[in-house]
Amino acid sequence: MKKQITANIITLNEENNIEAVIRSVLPVCDEVLVVDSQSSDRTREIAESLGAKVVVQPYLGDGPQKAFGAPLATNDWILSIDADERLDANAVAAIAALDLDQTPYDAFSFKRKTFVGKHFIKVWYPDRVARLYDRRKCGYSQAIGHARVETSNVKELDADMLHYSFDDYAHLMRTTEKFAARGAKMLYEKGKRASWYDPFTHGFSNCFKKLVMKGGMFHGIPGWTVSINSGYHTYMKYVMLLELQEKAGESR
Repeated sequence: MKKQITANIITLNEENNIEAVIRSVLPVCDEVLVVDSQSSDRTREIAESLGAKVVVQPYLGDGPQKAFGAPLATNDWILSIDADERLDANAVAAIAALDLDQTPYDAFSFKRKTFVGKHFIKVWYPDRVARLYDRRKCGYSQAIGHARVETSNVKELDADMLHYSFDDYAHLMRTTEKFAARGAKMLYEKGKRASWYDPFTHGFSNCFKKLVMKGGMFHGIPGWTVSINSGYHTYMKYVMLLELQEKAGESR
């Protein structure tokens, strides 16, 4: 059952994903808006062929890019979903059952099931994300990376988003290094400073939490791999923060 919801999807060269994500939201969204960051592939062509409204906007960062589309929507309720995500069948059913005209909530959150290749990474689940929101009451933060809908009035749905974030473990590692560099820059700009021991303490702590406290050690190769990778990501983030401090001539 379609509702007065606009699916807002940001894209850059997503021709391999765009059809699947649009088809996953069509059962409940009566409008699909694609905000494209000047793709050089067939992303826009495919989206338009499926009835989506496409606007081109050079990339502003995660939060600003997602916020850019909200005022362009026909509807007040926005479903923000990334190109590598899909609504699971239980999410479609949960959205269809909502009375958005009478709800007291500003937003609804989903549990996110992330995959590396074909492997569901249990240690990252449920990874709750608020994605269905009323633009009249709230919106996306202006964070450049990993932005979120800013409201505390969120209803948790017993429903999943499927997140096909990584093609394989090599892709996971490449992305880890990119996010570590971005994270270090964000910490530095916020005034955070590291000491020589921070890469070790923070890296080990993150790995321990995923491996032991979140049970990654019981989830086979995928659990061990992402737990160790989480520690590596944090370790490198603080190493890169130390590098930024050195380049600026700051003492540790």
